[in-house]
Amino acid sequence: MSDAVTAQQYDYVIVGAGSAGAVLAARLTEDQQTRVLLLEAGGKADHWLLKMPLGFLKALFKPGFTWPYMSEEEPHLNNRRLFLPRGKLLGGSSSINGMFYMRGHSMDFDRWAQKGALGWSHADVLPYFLKMERHWTGGDDRHGGSGPLAVKRNATQYLLHEELMQAARNAGLPITEDVHIDEEGVARGELTIDEKGNRASTYEAYLKPAMSRPNLTVVTGATVARIVTEGRRATGVAYSCEGVDHIAHGREVILSGGSYNSPQLLMLSGIGPAQELSRHGIAVVHDLPGVGQNLSEHPRVPVEFAAKGEVTFVNQLRFDRAVRHVLNWRLFGKGPFAAQVNSANPILRTDPRLAQPDIQLWCNPVKVGAHLWFPGIKAAPPHEMTTDVILLHPESRGHVGLRSADPRDQPAIHLNIFSAQADFETARRGIAIARRLYAEEPMASLVDHETLPGAHKTSDAELEEHVRATAQVTQHPVGTCAMGGGRDAVVDPELRVHGMEGLRVVDASVMPDVPGGNTNAPTIMIAEKAADIIRGRSLPRIEPKEEAA
Repeated sequence: MSDAVTAQQYDYVIVGAGSAGAVLAARLTEDQQTRVLLLEAGGKADHWLLKMPLGFLKALFKPGFTWPYMSEEEPHLNNRRLFLPRGKLLGGSSSINGMFYMRGHSMDFDRWAQKGALGWSHADVLPYFLKMERHWTGGDDRHGGSGPLAVKRNATQYLLHEELMQAARNAGLPITEDVHIDEEGVARGELTIDEKGNRASTYEAYLKPAMSRPNLTVVTGATVARIVTEGRRATGVAYSCEGVDHIAHGREVILSGGSYNSPQLLMLSGIGPAQELSRHGIAVVHDLPGVGQNLSEHPRVPVEFAAKGEVTFVNQLRFDRAVRHVLNWRLFGKGPFAAQVNSANPILRTDPRLAQPDIQLWCNPVKVGAHLWFPGIKAAPPHEMTTDVILLHPESRGHVGLRSADPRDQPAIHLNIFSAQADFETARRGIAIARRLYAEEPMASLVDHETLPGAHKTSDAELEEHVRATAQVTQHPVGTCAMGGGRDAVVDPELRVHGMEGLRVVDASVMPDVPGGNTNAPTIMIAEKAADIIRGRSLPRIEPKEEAA
């Protein structure tokens, strides 16, 4: 690293090249006069395992690709600590995630606006979803057709998709071809996979095509220690790379580190709850109590079934077949390894009186930890089916704090999931729906017995203990730098940090609460809209269609 980086002045210094930061850097540098420095603590994202869609099953647990964060002891989950992997490379978690594409429910964004995030209602954000999408439908008034982010339907051969859909019909559950239009029902999953069968991360879709621009400087392996401030103005960041310390100056500093690292960096820089800063000997630049608060996540509760016979995706993990599937993906971009293992994507209400769906079922004909096998050498994993109950709108809230004043230390993450009794009640209703789905034909004929929680466990107390012993999260943290205008808000609707100048946050941490679906798409949308906000423009709103009389 040359000293020129330290001395040079940029228009924007972006910290974090993940789902948001990669998009923001690509969009801002479309203006050739705008100079952007993009700092990423991780490395490059060109490994074949990251490109191959089914590689996520291994990438999530590979140390070179992830930050292996752990939660603090969870008081409502028998004091268990939960594994919280985050992407440690360009594209961030979009380079290791399950690629599920969901915008969330229209009511989610209207609720954001009601909470003070003015300009972020569904009518405001829909144009940006359309701008970013290259949707498998080809595009229409509700889907984008020419954006950088490819979205395709999952290839469902070998996944018991038709059987599960028929069981859903027999169970009386709503069926839909498009969950983004109907916003409820059982549908085939949509994934960020491109036309060549490769993962469409924000690195591949946005950043990589922009990296040849002379006005974009991307530095990997950069550990940012603090935001440099003069009074209440951010003027740059201090970071180290390859053992050399640097200070990069910018007209604006933009944090895109995600819901764990953006609040951590704010606090390390003296911006956050004064009590938390003083506890670690950090001088207070700005007492901003909302930093790190309001952490929201989608909890998931496993419901699992032993299959009757060798009918699951385990068959495709036999070593010789797996080699053939890898070659099919590599040569032609096709086959089961060019897809996900999701059978279908049910988005449902556990109570018909609810205004919108409150659960998602993660239905897979194999366990995520299943391994390759070969007869006589390594035994096959059990043939099992899973349907995790995911709470889309949990009431529980946690917070992110500091473990120390050392930027190399992981943040202290207190998820506090299932602290709200209402979340237990939603989980119990969701388990009942999952059981109902797999009890219908033709799935009933493929199920031998329920292994988790076990069909004999039916009382509220038994199911609550099942939740405490087994619940995990979906790696969808949001809300720790929440957008709004109240005392606990961290950024305003233009994503500027309250009480500071020259400082914004652009990532999932600004969401006032977690939307009803996988969070990668809304995070990309936030970055698309933020780029326009910064450039002083906005796409026209798209108002909801009037219902036919």
